[in-house]
Amino acid sequence: MTDSQSLPQIGQVVRILRGRDAGQYAIVIKILDERFVLIADGNKRKFDSPKKKNIKHLQLCRHVATVVQESIQETGRVTNGKLRFALNKFKETLNDEEKGE
Repeated sequence: MTDSQSLPQIGQVVRILRGRDAGQYAIVIKILDERFVLIADGNKRKFDSPKKKNIKHLQLCRHVATVVQESIQETGRVTNGKLRFALNKFKETLNDEEKGE
């Protein structure tokens, strides 16, 4: 499934395992150090006020949102609309995989 011990990348989709937002998905927008990252979903957690999370409390998904990754590399930021779009696209692929099984 997913490898929770690998290092996260900017733009990578993660599932929150602990805390108030447990079970929800977000995108890594900044890597602070080997233990902490900043995540945002563009909806409840905007790019301008991301959540600092311990990597141990996140499940890293294989999917990396290239739209988000490229935007952050080029301009240093990403719009909340792009974050929402990338997460919705990821959730659609999840639903398609579940239907296919």
